[in-house]
Amino acid sequence: MLGDVTSPAAAQIALAERYAAHNYHPLPVVVAEAEGAWVTGVDGRRYLDCLAGYSALNFGHRHPAVIQAAREQLDRLTLISRAFHHDQFGAFCAELAALVAASRPADPTLGRLGDRDGRSTETMVLPMNTGAEAVETALKVARKWGYEVKGVPDGRATIVVASGNFHGRTISIVSFSDDPDAHDHYGPYTPGFVTVPYGDADAIAAAIDETTVAVLIEPVQGEAGVIVPPDGYLRDVRRVCGENDVLLLADEIQSGLGRTGTTFACDREGVVPDLYILGKALGGGVVPVSAVVGSVDVLGVVRPGQHGSTFGGNPLACAVGRSVVALLRDGSYQERARDLGLVLRRRLDQLVGKGLVSVRCVGLWAGIDVDPALGSGRDICAALADRGVLAKDTHGSTIRIAPPLVIEQADLEWAVDQLADVLASR
Repeated sequence: MLGDVTSPAAAQIALAERYAAHNYHPLPVVVAEAEGAWVTGVDGRRYLDCLAGYSALNFGHRHPAVIQAAREQLDRLTLISRAFHHDQFGAFCAELAALVAASRPADPTLGRLGDRDGRSTETMVLPMNTGAEAVETALKVARKWGYEVKGVPDGRATIVVASGNFHGRTISIVSFSDDPDAHDHYGPYTPGFVTVPYGDADAIAAAIDETTVAVLIEPVQGEAGVIVPPDGYLRDVRRVCGENDVLLLADEIQSGLGRTGTTFACDREGVVPDLYILGKALGGGVVPVSAVVGSVDVLGVVRPGQHGSTFGGNPLACAVGRSVVALLRDGSYQERARDLGLVLRRRLDQLVGKGLVSVRCVGLWAGIDVDPALGSGRDICAALADRGVLAKDTHGSTIRIAPPLVIEQADLEWAVDQLADVLASR
């Protein structure tokens, strides 16, 4: 891919290898420009982006509405301390709260605790920056709620999590990761987490005791390889949480905001968690924006001075976030993800037995398991990059495909054609 070692790409890669910590192992592609679903390397070569920044680019690179919002805000105000108000903050929180509220099901047994027992269902938003910060925020809120509302003895709160999870890379989060690369040699670890198998609601029920304050799950596990739980799993988890007065925390950082063909992956089963954990696509591919969204009876336990962030909810982030919420409001991107997802699933299914062992697809998001005899997932991704398609491997021979929702059907089918050719050539 590099060709001449004196090329601009080779020079940039050499600088990165020399001066940047090696916490990533990128393919030798150096991107300089991008628009929509396509990126252009420093050498002028174009690539179809089928990773979309792990869903941070759901609306494509440099979406005009998002860029316009950012440019207008850059000319006005970028940062002010949360010691003061600014003119984008309240509007962002109100509009995001309305987007979440629009996903509430008619059946109250599938909604928040407040929908069942008379507590307020008024929605609140707590903006942060990165996804990991939002997860940490949700964990803190759940523990605080457990002590102050549920009455768990201080210091004893536990949270049930799922095997194969990926929620970020802070010390507390990697404490309950079962991925050795994310977990090992970072101890001592944060206590208070109980791990059960993903997709097994009965295991969650069995793990709950008098100390349990929350269940934290990904409605679809992205980093694990787009693992889709069995039908009814989210409903069963919602029911178990309700019966035991336990909060349901849904990490929708990768799965949310249109990726699965619905605004949130939980919408696929009509389930409303107690706290939505959002990030990635909320920043429109421009700035880091994350948020925890839930009812006032849960988020209301946080009072002034007890949690915060210098950049969380800053004017630029709020302006960008508002543009993203506006893009999702009419449902057209969700519909596009559903329609193109059917195309992707049909084309990938045709490759099972022809180099692919299995396919998992939900909306415009797929995890594919390559026959290990053909090479590792990284080997296949490198071959795809040679053909102008960017994708990412995970856990051996698994590859994730998650193009921007703006991708054209012809381009999507072309990408699958390249995958078919790579598999056939090995």
